[in-house]
Formats: sequence, C-alpha cells, structure tokens
Amino acid sequence: MANGALRRRMAWTALLRVFRSDTPGVGKRLAALPRMIKATLKREYDGGSRLLMLAAAGVYIVSPIDAVPEAFLLVFGLVDDLAVAGYFAGALMDELERFLEWERLRDSVIPGHVVG
Repeated sequence: MANGALRRRMAWTALLRVFRSDTPGVGKRLAALPRMIKATLKREYDGGSRLLMLAAAGVYIVSPIDAVPEAFLLVFGLVDDLAVAGYFAGALMDELERFLEWERLRDSVIPGHVVG
C-alpha cells in the first residue's frame, strides 16, 4: 500500500482486487478473520465500526425481514439482497487486506523507546 498507509477501497473494487496476484488470496484473508476480531475486541486494531457495519450487512443478508420483500416484488426484492451481499463480500475482503497490512507493519516494529 502506498507509503505504508492503510487505505480503504470501495467494496466492489476491493472484491475485484482479490483476484490480483500481488494481493493476499481469499484463503489467507479468511484465515485472518478470527485474529482481526480478537485484535478489534482487544482494541489493538481500529476496525470496530467497520466490523459492526459488516455484521449488520451479514444479518440483513440472512434475515427473513427485508427492506424490499421478495414475495411482493420478486426480482427487485432479490436485487437489494445482491447489492448488500456484494458490499459485504467486497468490504470484508478489503478490511481483511487492511488488517493483514496492519499486522505486517505492527510485526516490523521493534518495541522500545523512541530516541529523539
């Protein structure tokens, strides 16, 4: 990432980045999910609000209650679910990539005092 900055991308762009060879693969990202949750709960990683948004999107996807019910609007009812699922997948992959970069930067720092 440019200048070591931890950047966020649009969910759709992040989803497409998963297939690039210079980024972590899906397996490596998903394996980092428990570590990311743990680091967030310990307040070591700043992903709290983003994880809450991902959790809300996940609940919406599996919930029987919809903003646009499929029973009445058929195709349009599925479109909103697909949009939320696309956001969820992309945002999750982006956040996991961001977390892996954070871990890499954190592990490269030697603990101690800063000498000025």
